[in-house]
Amino acid sequence: MLVAAFIYFSMKSKRNPLLPTDWPLVGMLPGIAASLLGHVTAAGKKSWYEFLTNALVASGHTLKVRGPMASSMNFFVTCDPMNIRHMYTLNFANYPKGEGFAEIFDTVEGSVMTSDGENWRWRRAMSRQALAQPELLTYLSRRWCDKVEEDLLPLLSHAAVTGTKINMEDLLGRLVFDLSTTLVFGVDPGSLSVDIPPTASPALDAIMEVAFFRHIMPASMWKAMRWLNVGPERKLAEAQRLIHGFVLDMIKKNKDRERGTAAPVDLLSFFTVNYPDDLSVDQTGEPNKLLHATLISSMIAGRDTVGTTLPWLFYNLAKNPHVVSAIRNKLAPIAAASCKQEDDETLMVFEAEETKPLVYLEAVMFESMRLYPPILYERKSALAEDVLPSGHQVRAGDVILISLYVMGRLDSVWGKDYCEYRPERWLSRDGSSLLYVPSHKFLAFNSGPRMCLGKEMAITQIKTIVAAVVWNYDIELVEGHAVEPKLSCSMQMKNGLMAVVKRREKGCNDENKLS
Repeated sequence: MLVAAFIYFSMKSKRNPLLPTDWPLVGMLPGIAASLLGHVTAAGKKSWYEFLTNALVASGHTLKVRGPMASSMNFFVTCDPMNIRHMYTLNFANYPKGEGFAEIFDTVEGSVMTSDGENWRWRRAMSRQALAQPELLTYLSRRWCDKVEEDLLPLLSHAAVTGTKINMEDLLGRLVFDLSTTLVFGVDPGSLSVDIPPTASPALDAIMEVAFFRHIMPASMWKAMRWLNVGPERKLAEAQRLIHGFVLDMIKKNKDRERGTAAPVDLLSFFTVNYPDDLSVDQTGEPNKLLHATLISSMIAGRDTVGTTLPWLFYNLAKNPHVVSAIRNKLAPIAAASCKQEDDETLMVFEAEETKPLVYLEAVMFESMRLYPPILYERKSALAEDVLPSGHQVRAGDVILISLYVMGRLDSVWGKDYCEYRPERWLSRDGSSLLYVPSHKFLAFNSGPRMCLGKEMAITQIKTIVAAVVWNYDIELVEGHAVEPKLSCSMQMKNGLMAVVKRREKGCNDENKLS
């Protein structure tokens, strides 16, 4: 017995130290738990993300994780672009989200986010039809500009005048939450104001945080915690209660609002008018289960991509002032052509059509999403046995987790300078066009048949917000403030993004004042 133990641990000691140790009975759980605990307790250290990155790189980009004996914690983790292409496109039918995914995200169970097969096809077609309304993008583009001009810029000006330090993550999150709610319900909840009213946005954050722990816990454990209403499951239950109440309130306001001459284009109105047999609201204002899940998943989809991208984008811009100057150089001719007053007090907002040709601004966004993807993990389940391009044998029922965070840090894809924030990597040599990067190498907007339906909408929204803020203000990080990702399925910031805002001195026709 002692000899066998000595041989076992001697063999383990010769393995790559960057890989988690596979212990008897408990598998790799101790190493994973230690890295998670380190991330929670060690301020300023991205220990969990470094642990995962190092492990995947050391394993050749695909790692088979073994959990405790008799648990459901046996799965693959991969960041290999060829594996992703195989699962997302070439053999898509064999790799659905799976029942486990729907259980983890039970708040939106039944929506397009968690569905597979024919149900998914129908719900995706329904969402595609809703987002393709000709009047929708025109309405939203106008609403984005109005919201930035009337709410966001005055708040930033107030912070600049008073010298108040602000949490840019919270501020931008509120902005995007209001915009997403307007898309879904046709109602602005007004959470972006000086008095900072309560918002349901933290409840949506809780869904993603608890989903992270459900991914890495044995299902029996988190289900027991849910039954006992303790730990993260108690936090999720409260979040679900708040979201449910918010949805009911927004449905009522949608019903009570004044109707103009044009038909409403918000998603709630579209769904209940065009799919009344499936997505309906009863006389008391209660949505059926499918409509409820559809509305919440639409809020998450509309908020998370933009709401998590913007803070990290401004973080990268604050650390790279030469990129800010380059953006302003691109915006200067537009400002000069449209500005009516040649003074430093003019607050400029750029229309969607004005920022559409700015490929450099798009490259700035993609480069930030590469390093800090909005969604950190994707999950697939195998229906039948298969062999991945990496050579790993997959059995029916196996779960595969895809790390978007590590995908953005592969030198085989992005070069030896993958750690640098360099928007130019996305541009042609003369900077006039974006280089093609296949979605299986850059998964921020998903890939294959599940490609994000709102991709162009999100890009336009981000460009509108960034252009206005960068042109009118200088954003400086508060010295000593630790910026790091939270443990979540989405790229939330653990401590927010504390910044100082300063009004930028400029003249609308002075392209030399760009510092």
